[in-house]
Amino acid sequence: MFTSPTAAVPPTDARPAGLRLTRSTAVMLVGGLSIAGVFAIFQTALALWVLWMNDPLKSIGGLIPLVSFVLILRVWRSLGWELRGSWWGLAILAATIALVHLRDRAILELILTPSWTIFLPPHSLVAIAYAAGVVLLFGGPRLVRATLFPLVLMGFVNPVPTFFTLHIDLPLQHASSLIARAFAHALGQQLTSDQLRLMFTPDFGMFIAPGCNGIRGAVTMGFIALIAGYLYRFRLRVHILVVAGAVLLGYVFNLVRLCVLVLYYIVALHIQWLQSRAEMGDYLIGACLFFVATALLFTLIRRFSPGHDLRVPALATMPESTPGVAPGSFLPRWIALALLVLVGSITYARAIVQDWKTSRIASDPKALGLFPQHVGHYKLQREWNEYMLNGPLVYYWADYAPDGSVAPEKSAVVSVGISPVLGAHDTLLCHSARGEDWLWHGDLLLPTARGVTSFGLLFFNNGATQYLEATTVCTGTTCGQYSNGLKHFGFVYSRPDTRNLLSQSPTRPIPVLLRTATPDTALAPDTARAALTASLRDFLSGADLPEFTRSYRQP
Repeated sequence: MFTSPTAAVPPTDARPAGLRLTRSTAVMLVGGLSIAGVFAIFQTALALWVLWMNDPLKSIGGLIPLVSFVLILRVWRSLGWELRGSWWGLAILAATIALVHLRDRAILELILTPSWTIFLPPHSLVAIAYAAGVVLLFGGPRLVRATLFPLVLMGFVNPVPTFFTLHIDLPLQHASSLIARAFAHALGQQLTSDQLRLMFTPDFGMFIAPGCNGIRGAVTMGFIALIAGYLYRFRLRVHILVVAGAVLLGYVFNLVRLCVLVLYYIVALHIQWLQSRAEMGDYLIGACLFFVATALLFTLIRRFSPGHDLRVPALATMPESTPGVAPGSFLPRWIALALLVLVGSITYARAIVQDWKTSRIASDPKALGLFPQHVGHYKLQREWNEYMLNGPLVYYWADYAPDGSVAPEKSAVVSVGISPVLGAHDTLLCHSARGEDWLWHGDLLLPTARGVTSFGLLFFNNGATQYLEATTVCTGTTCGQYSNGLKHFGFVYSRPDTRNLLSQSPTRPIPVLLRTATPDTALAPDTARAALTASLRDFLSGADLPEFTRSYRQP
């Protein structure tokens, strides 16, 4: 018997030719679905978009997703477009989408200090989890490890947290203004006493505002150094020092800019033509200094790069395990993610359609709220609206004054605020952002026309009045808000209606704020709080809070 040697036959793909996808096509499908999938976390994306468009200091955060996306593709390409995904990525994405939907229907707020409050889950964490889930689902654990830096970089979609502004930016701004003021005094100029206003005449000077162009330059320099250190493979110690040095360089050049502006203003005092062009002069001075600072930064990057030049080192390319063809498990994972995105987007799609049909608030932002004329023995006294600086409505307000049948100790005016536009939020965040500290904070169950309702209470003394605020959130026909914690640390939350987690209306959460005050600041805080609580209790006994919010719900 004769035998002949046989060569090993490579495994063949049993799928029909029409179902075989090239790896490049599969990656394009992943990229397209990942971008479309952002609609499943629409509220987070919308909040970030508003942040980038309205806060100049944080506008650079809009570039972070694009940079992270490019860096992930760069690493993925070096791995031969490896498609060894794990279903755990789908679990991460499902949990992320569920938490975002839960946050949209309830208040989940962690208070670390009066000036540092975090909504849960924070937008930065949502961005990281979403990107990591997609990478793990399609690329697998090895791609996650290889793209750790771009994934963490997604956390900087909010590039300058409030904590940084309060504890780093503002002190440095004050230091810069003091030095610039001293420089102006040294040149013989007399200025006003306001530390942040350098006024050379009553109507000619400058205001040093947090988040000014120079500080934005420092943040930009920091991100350039952070990304360059990754691309040029700096050692960790060198990377940290270069980033810190870049941010510090930005602040130093901001100080130089202020001093140059002092010289400009002194010259402009004698040349009238320059006074009307001071803003443009500020931009030109800042641009020139930023160019010089960037040149110095890239000189430093060149010094520490492996080749001592600005050419980015190439990544080692790994050969493809299955050249050109996506594995059979890719399509089921892609379909599963598409279904998850579809389910997660239903709520927001319904909300957009309903808002388009009922556009009273959007079409007439100056319209006053819809409040009942009488609440028990309280009568509507006046109405007004509260807006943010950039225009969006914050609260519809109404003052209710008691009639003569109310006892004198319960005769305080009660203000009612309804916030139908901004969605679930808590007043603690607003007070914390303004640096306002409360004397007392706690929960209280108060009877209303619909039954007992839980409120979060805050008591303040601002030197002019002592006032009590009660906050709650109404979802459909129920209202309630709860907190757990101390004065400077705790957790504030409201309970969503679990029967309507996949619906945006009419049970979406609408915050309600009640406020009552006394001008007697000499009154003992406990006594004042007890009297104001009695006034609030008397008003709420005849108030139907869900009825207050019914007019702002979509049918």
